[in-house]
Amino acid sequence: MFELSDRARRIRDDLLAFMDEQIYPAEPIFHAQMTESGDPHYHPPILEELKTEAKKRGLWNLFHPHPEWGPGLTNSEYAPLAEIMGRSAHLAPEATNCSAPDTGNMEVLTLFGTEEHKREWLAPLLAGEIRSAFAMTEPAVASSDATNIQLRMDRDGDDYVLNGRKWWTSNALHKNCQVLIVMGKTDVDAQVHRQQSMMVVPLDTPGVTVVRGLSVFGYQDREGHAEVVFDNVRVPRTALLAGEGDGFMISQARLGPGRIHHCMRAVGMAERALDLMIDRAQARTTFGEPVANRANIQDWIAESRIEIEMTRLLILKTAYLMDTVGNKNARTEIAAIKVAAPQMALKVIDRAIQVHGGGGVSDDFPLASMYAHVRTLRLADGPDEVHKRTIAQRELRRRDPSWGRKA
Repeated sequence: MFELSDRARRIRDDLLAFMDEQIYPAEPIFHAQMTESGDPHYHPPILEELKTEAKKRGLWNLFHPHPEWGPGLTNSEYAPLAEIMGRSAHLAPEATNCSAPDTGNMEVLTLFGTEEHKREWLAPLLAGEIRSAFAMTEPAVASSDATNIQLRMDRDGDDYVLNGRKWWTSNALHKNCQVLIVMGKTDVDAQVHRQQSMMVVPLDTPGVTVVRGLSVFGYQDREGHAEVVFDNVRVPRTALLAGEGDGFMISQARLGPGRIHHCMRAVGMAERALDLMIDRAQARTTFGEPVANRANIQDWIAESRIEIEMTRLLILKTAYLMDTVGNKNARTEIAAIKVAAPQMALKVIDRAIQVHGGGGVSDDFPLASMYAHVRTLRLADGPDEVHKRTIAQRELRRRDPSWGRKA
């Protein structure tokens, strides 16, 4: 079931070579350029060099399932590639134009954008010339229930006028970010899941203000997680994606593949953390013996391998179901991997930090940054509790189809 196709195997081999020959050697250069700039949102030149090399090697837009725009890989074919890129999550995805939230935004523009949207925004995104952000979460409401979203999108003649405040708008502080996809309410009187719409909003539209970048465990991620105010932002009616009230439908189309990407990158981070743990345990000596000789360390290594393998198989099963029976019929598995993968990766990274001692919580090793990044995944795209609720409800209805229905 999970055997790679010949084309996916060729791309995997090419990607592994790219990681060894370009990405890993570029990591210290990247960090040096970021440090020298003094700007947490600096766009280091090494990234553009890596993007050029990835294009030369045909390792570009690997995520895109539509042959017109990318290699047309299935979820099952792309999943192992996302894992490989996750081993250097701050470099490899952007170097290959496979970074979130651009991947989801590009799929949305492909599926629901107009020809104007595709020409003005999709084409430069696919070329890696610009970046984009997705504005959904709001500070004033619990956005894990997207029906709570309050940003208004009011019709005014041939325009819409947007008013509201967003935060955790990831990528909005990236130096190349030029466009937002924004979710808000166009009709507060419609059915609950038909009130929301999505629109394409250029970042430089009058009334759009990036207030600040939110830190993550003290880190200012390079792409930024912005708080953004929309104050009488006027956009043409043509900014609408699909139609009024289609916001939830679009979000469901966007989130399924995105969760595969996030989860497999988490597996990649866990694999690298395990490698670092093993190397450190073999290189350090305590009380006259290598740390790797300690029974508890060997337990951690064994448990990490078991947990990584179990999680990877669950994600690959989910990808297979999405490819064969569709996202709707894989809802339980999609929710399950979103809970399982970050929790597993956090366990492995935490063990690696412990083996590294004080160095593990410093920036001399990637573990502290990895931990902060993976911990946010338990909130991004919905917190664990929302996904567990989805799983539980589907399980309850499996045993009693009438469960939870109102009389």
